[in-house]
Amino acid sequence: MRLTQLLSVLPEAPPYDGPDVEITSITYDSRRVQPGALFVAIWHPGYSADGHRFAGDAIRRGASAVVVQRPVEVPPEGAGVPVIQVPHTPSALGWLAAGLYGLPSSRLGLAGVTGTDGKTTTCTMLAAILEAAGFRPGMVSTVASQVAGKWRENRAHTSTPEAPEIQALLAETVAAGGRRAVVEATSHALAQDRLAGCELDVAVVTRVTHEHLDFHGTYENYIAAKARLLDLLRPDPRHPKTEPVAKAAILNADDSSFGYMAARAPVPIVRYAVRGEAEVKALGLEEEAWETRCRLVSPWGEGALRLPLPGSFNVYNALAALAAACTLGAPFEVARDALAAFRGVPGRMQRIDAGQPFTVIVDFAHTPDALAQVLQHLRRRTSGRLICVFGSAGERDRAKRPMQGRVAAELCDYFVLTDEDPRLEDREQIIDEIARGALAAGAIEGHNFARVPDRRAAIAAALRRAQPGDTVLLAGKGHERSIIGAVDGRLQAFPWDERAVALEELRKLGYSG
Repeated sequence: MRLTQLLSVLPEAPPYDGPDVEITSITYDSRRVQPGALFVAIWHPGYSADGHRFAGDAIRRGASAVVVQRPVEVPPEGAGVPVIQVPHTPSALGWLAAGLYGLPSSRLGLAGVTGTDGKTTTCTMLAAILEAAGFRPGMVSTVASQVAGKWRENRAHTSTPEAPEIQALLAETVAAGGRRAVVEATSHALAQDRLAGCELDVAVVTRVTHEHLDFHGTYENYIAAKARLLDLLRPDPRHPKTEPVAKAAILNADDSSFGYMAARAPVPIVRYAVRGEAEVKALGLEEEAWETRCRLVSPWGEGALRLPLPGSFNVYNALAALAAACTLGAPFEVARDALAAFRGVPGRMQRIDAGQPFTVIVDFAHTPDALAQVLQHLRRRTSGRLICVFGSAGERDRAKRPMQGRVAAELCDYFVLTDEDPRLEDREQIIDEIARGALAAGAIEGHNFARVPDRRAAIAAALRRAQPGDTVLLAGKGHERSIIGAVDGRLQAFPWDERAVALEELRKLGYSG
């Protein structure tokens, strides 16, 4: 694609009369530059890495053109390489990537899902319904990506990738005959415009609680970032959809974020709820063992649902997925049946069974609200004691740490504080901040909880303590395949699989399934 054609996709196309070079790829990482590449120098507030520092390197590696937000120094060998300045390179990256891949969101019914908790499960449920309805959907989520029914595990600790990766997957979905796609959208991704160039048809908001204040600063900034998903519902008159579907904002009427989100929605709202008034509701909710039963009521149909997942939080996820899927054209009966067949997401309320006489659960819960919901659910299903192993991420929201400690103190019989992803922070300091909340809530160290920084040792300690009828929750890592720590002051990802570690430690105790 010619550079001038690509630049014309930008909402505010800069004046340009330079050489109309051929662009064959787009990147924000100078190390990935190959001849024919367009390098976009991005920088996000609060981040130390600034792509403008690597513009010269990109040119030396053969970049055909460079897009910047401010003037950069061009090396002598870069004379003649076009350098185009735009008001905001992160959003320009999204639009340019969308243009290079043929504006794939205009050829798809596209849903975005945001919230503090429930995003991944809702995305995966929604993709499963759309698959059952014959739409061959694409999906981007924390756990995996999907194109035409094929899953690819996401081994990164990033839920929403940068714009070129998103646009490439959407284009791949179109090429595979897909007509729908689902993108999990974090607050970071929305604040950083990674979804620029995507026009949504459906925006889903799950639960919005306390998270990522290290990045956003305040809860008000955090919820405002989440609400930016709704802005992507606005039609793009320059690039009309060739796959027209109804637009809707799917909002949780039982969540405290509802009023704020409803005021921001530029399209009709579809409410979902268990307690309050809503268009999509679950009535007569009953939980038994590891499944939940209810009656679904919606504008598209009504019927009984036996959801093979535990907890009211999963009912909320199912309601959101059903509302989004039916808005995107899936028949109600197909949606209900797909939910009834849904077997969950790896690392989300996943049971680990080696024949032990107590229950072991691996879950990704890493916010105070998510931890509380999971513990409350498990308490109702535990005849013995409730034991938990958890930590808190380094270089992330510190304010939530004592809140997590308080939750554990109030809901657990015993808990072990350990590593999650300490990064460059002192692991003992992180644990101490969690412990302060637990101690303030009345927990007694040595009686109610222990500190075991090594996560494998912490899991082993919890499992040794468990007796018949107890439940052990391993929270915070879920599906992730690494623990991010430091060696000699540098970040390093250490291989990790919580589910495999739990099985190994159970076998050491003599359980073999």
